[in-house]
Amino acid sequence: MNTSLNWLQDHLDLSDCKTEALADMLTFAGIEVEGIHQQGAGVDKVVVAQIKSSEPHPDAERLSVCQVDDGSGTDRQIVCGAKNYKVGDKVPLALPGAVLPGDFKIKKGKLRGVASNGMMCSGRELSLSNDHEGLLILNTEAATGTPIGELFDSDTVFELEITPNRSDLLSHLGIARELAALTKRSLKSASHHGETSIATQAAKADEIELQAPEACPYYTARRITGVNVGPSPDWLKAKLEAIGLRPINNIVDITNYVLFEMGQPLHAFDADKLQGGICVRQANDGETFVALDGNEYALETDDLVIADQSKALAIGGVMGGEDSGVVETTTNVLLESAYFTPSRIRRTSRRLDLSSDSSYRFERGIDPAQTLGASELATKLILEIAGGKAEDVVLVAGQAPAPPAPVSLDAARAATLLGASLSEEAMGEILTGLGLNALGDGQWKVPSYRLDLERHIDLVEEIARVHGLDNIPSRQEAVFVQPSKDDARYDAHFQLRQQLVHLGYDDCLTIKLISEAQLQDDVCALRLGGQNQPVALKKPLSQDHTTLRPSVVPGLLDVMARNIRQGAHSLKFFEIGTVFSQHVKSPKVLESQQLGIVLAGDMAVPSWHGAPRRADLYDLIGLIEALFSTSKQAITVRKSEEENLLIGAEVLLGKTSIGKLGQLAPARARELDFNGPVFVAEIDLAKALKPSLETEPVQDLPRFPAVTRDIALDVPAEMPNADLAKHFAKQNQPLLVDHQLFDLFADPTGDKLPADRKSLAYTFTYRSPERTLKSGEVDKAHEKIVKSLSQLGDVRVR
Repeated sequence: MNTSLNWLQDHLDLSDCKTEALADMLTFAGIEVEGIHQQGAGVDKVVVAQIKSSEPHPDAERLSVCQVDDGSGTDRQIVCGAKNYKVGDKVPLALPGAVLPGDFKIKKGKLRGVASNGMMCSGRELSLSNDHEGLLILNTEAATGTPIGELFDSDTVFELEITPNRSDLLSHLGIARELAALTKRSLKSASHHGETSIATQAAKADEIELQAPEACPYYTARRITGVNVGPSPDWLKAKLEAIGLRPINNIVDITNYVLFEMGQPLHAFDADKLQGGICVRQANDGETFVALDGNEYALETDDLVIADQSKALAIGGVMGGEDSGVVETTTNVLLESAYFTPSRIRRTSRRLDLSSDSSYRFERGIDPAQTLGASELATKLILEIAGGKAEDVVLVAGQAPAPPAPVSLDAARAATLLGASLSEEAMGEILTGLGLNALGDGQWKVPSYRLDLERHIDLVEEIARVHGLDNIPSRQEAVFVQPSKDDARYDAHFQLRQQLVHLGYDDCLTIKLISEAQLQDDVCALRLGGQNQPVALKKPLSQDHTTLRPSVVPGLLDVMARNIRQGAHSLKFFEIGTVFSQHVKSPKVLESQQLGIVLAGDMAVPSWHGAPRRADLYDLIGLIEALFSTSKQAITVRKSEEENLLIGAEVLLGKTSIGKLGQLAPARARELDFNGPVFVAEIDLAKALKPSLETEPVQDLPRFPAVTRDIALDVPAEMPNADLAKHFAKQNQPLLVDHQLFDLFADPTGDKLPADRKSLAYTFTYRSPERTLKSGEVDKAHEKIVKSLSQLGDVRVR
C-alpha cells in the first residue's frame, strides 16, 4: 500500500522525523517497507517560464521551436513536442544541469538540427502527477524565474507490505495510529475515527432488503440530492495522485479518499438509475454482470450482488457496475457503506480473478464500527465540494458484528515470555498507546479495528513490537518440549537426506507446479492411477505451471537434462517433497511426502583404472534396500507392468507396497539427450519410514560363528527371484538367519541350459545364538530347506 507522508501528517506531527528513521521504525514493528519514493517538484534548476512565441520546427512536423522567458532577462530557445499549450502560458522549465526524477539529466543539445537549451516539463516528469499528455500549465500569477519547488509541496511515499492479519493498517489513519504508538505521540484529532453522532433509521423492506445476511450482515445507505459532479479540488487530487490514483470526478474521488483515509470502502450509485430499493442478495444461477472494468463476469449462486428491483448494480464488496456509477450528468447519489463477511468476498474475488482496493480490504476484515463514520465523512466532503443536500438520517439494515471480546493479560507470564524487565505499568502504557482500554483484573478492551487481538499471547506480541525486539536481551535458554511425531518425521527425513548425500546423490528442490506436457510424462503413471487424479489450477500463471505435481520425478528429469547439457556424466539426483492428488469423487486435495530418485550414467568418476561402471537397475534396488530395510521387514521388488517403462517393478517393505521403480523407455531417455539407461524410483515416505519411526530393540552381536551352505537351482526362466526369497523366508527354520542370491545364469542358445530355464545360486547362513553349530545340525536344517523346494513345482537342485 502506498502511504503519503504529507497525508499522515494530517493525523500526526512527524515533522522532526527523518524518512529513514520512520522506515526503520515501521520495519522493526513488523510493517515491511518495500520502497521509498520522493515526489514533488523539489528539483534544482527547474523554474517557472512563460512561452513568448512558438513556431513550427523547420524539419519536424511534430516539433515546435519556442522562445521562453525564464526570468533571467534573456529569452531561451526550447524545442518542444507538446501541443497543449498556447503563447502566454506559464510552464515548468528544466534548465541545463537539472536532474529530473529517474536520474534524467538535462543538457543543451540539438533536436533535428535546432538548438534546444533546456526542456519544458509535464507533471509526470516532475513527479507532480501522472499526466504526461502535455506540458504542466501553471497559474498565470506565478512569477517567471520562481523555483518550481516554491509552488508545489514535495512528498515522500512509503510502499508498505501489510500482513493479512493487520487489516487496520490498510489506511493512512491506521498507519498514523501505529506510528503514534511507536513514537509515543498523540493523534491530532479524533474526528471521523469511527465515532459518529449521525442519526440512523431502520430501513423498510422496500428500501433495503438483506436477503443474504450471512454474507452482508450490515448495510447502510444515504441519499444525497442536487450534487454537481465535476473535477476535484487541487488538495484532493494531490492526495490521490501522491499514492498513485488517477482522479476521476469529485464524487468518486471522495469515496477513494475515504477508502485510503479510513480503510472503509464506499460505493456511490447514481440514484436516478436505480429502480426501486436496494436488495442485497445471492446472484441468480447463470446471471452475468458487466463491472466497472468493462468486462462481463459469469456469476454463481455463491456470489453476492447489490441489486435494485430489476438488475444487479455491483458485485458486493468487489466492484461496482458499468451502468450504475456516477457520471458527469449525475445529480442524485445513493452512498453505500457496508460490512461484508471476509470469506465470502475472498471466494468471489479469487474465483472471478477480480480484485480491487475494496475487495482487498473487505476480504481481510474491516472495522465494523467505522461504517457509519466513513459514510458521515464522505457525506460531509460531498456537500462541501459537490454541493447538494443529504437526507437527515442514514438508512440501516442488519446489525454490525459484535466488537472483539476483552483479552486478559497476565503481566508476570508476559514478562517471563519477553525475557525483559518491563513493569506492569510499562506494559499498560504500551497497550493504552495502541488503543486498548484497561477494564481491571488484567482484562483489556480491544478496539474494534484490531481484529487480530484475540489471545493473551497477541498482547504480549504487541508489547514486544512497541518496546522493540532489539531491546529484549537474548538468552540461551529454552523450555523442554516432549518430542512429537512431527519431530520424529522431520528427523527421519533429515537423516534420509544425509544418507543419500553421503552416498553421492545430489539433493534437489524443484517447483511444485508442472506443465501439461510433464503431466503426460510416462513417469507420472508411477504416482497416479486407480481413483486418484491430478490437481489442475483454475487460473495458472503460465503454461509451464498448470498442475500441482503428482510426482517429483518429472522435475528431477528436468534437472538431469540440464546437467547432461552441461556435460555431466554421473547423474544421481533425489528430492524429498510434497506431491498432490485428488480422489475422483472428492474435491479434497491429498498431500503426501515422496522420495524421488533418478539414476543414470557413470557410478564413479573416470580414472586411469579404466572406464567406470555404468549404473544399472540393481544399483537402484540396492540403494532402496540400504535406506529402508529393517531387522523385521526386508525390501523386495516385484515385477509390474508399467505402460511406458521398459522395466517396471513394485517396491515392497515386508508385505506393504511403498512405491515403484523402473527404467525409462529408450525413446524417453533420448528426449533427455542421454544415450543410455535412465532409472527412476518413487517411494511413499509415510509408508516407507513407518517401521523406522517405531522403537526397534537393539540386537546383540552374534557370539557364535555362522555356517554357510550354497545351492544352485534350475528353475523356469519366468520364475522371479522374489518368489523363491518369499518361500525361504516362510520356512520355520530357527537356525536359518539369512539367504542371498549370488549368481544368475541363463543360456539363450540352449547349449548349456535349456533356453526356457535359468540357474539361480544362493548362499544360506545358519547360526545358533546359544552354541557353535555342529556340521550335522546344519546339514539337517539345510536338507529340510532343499526338500521344501518341491512345494514350488518345477524347481530342481543342480
